[in-house]
Amino acid sequence: MTDTRGERTRRPSGGSTRARPGRREQTRSALLTAAERLWAERGIHGASLDDIAAAAGLTKGAVYSNFAGKTDLLLALMERFTADRNTDVCEELRAAEEDTDHTGRSSPRHDTDDRPRRLALLLVEFWLYGMRDYAAGWRIADWYAERRAQMASELDPTDDIAPDDRATLTLALDMGLALQHLLDPTRVPTDLYKTGKTLMRGN
Repeated sequence: MTDTRGERTRRPSGGSTRARPGRREQTRSALLTAAERLWAERGIHGASLDDIAAAAGLTKGAVYSNFAGKTDLLLALMERFTADRNTDVCEELRAAEEDTDHTGRSSPRHDTDDRPRRLALLLVEFWLYGMRDYAAGWRIADWYAERRAQMASELDPTDDIAPDDRATLTLALDMGLALQHLLDPTRVPTDLYKTGKTLMRGN
């Protein structure tokens, strides 16, 4: 009977354990979404963990039960935004433009809910945060190194430039052109990225 009671007590526990990841993922998702919006609007130093928790309708305790701190939340957001390592900011900006009405100055850069614009802003925020915080900086640098390595592994070798160097230049082109385009969409079209990527990546 002891064994039977033990089995009965383990079964509800197992069901509860299976249910917890769903609630935990919902909480994490809400916090990441709030961080994404606030950090894009205000910058990382302009929105505290308290602000993020409040925007998500949660307490600060919920933040620390899911993330070790601001840097951990920041890295989780990077991974969420760039889970697809083939995603290019410029290509997303171009796709967003194709879905909008072209009316001169009315461009995606004025839409605070535009994902490509948020992505560009957040990547800049991540870089600035890493430049100011040594502990965060090397972790962010490692993340970029992994992304470059993944990109390089997909490139065919050439006689002129090593795949690692081409991946570095392609990533720099993507971000640099995206930032110029967001400020000056008419004179810096995203189509330039396709030309530059062809030169750097050979495809």
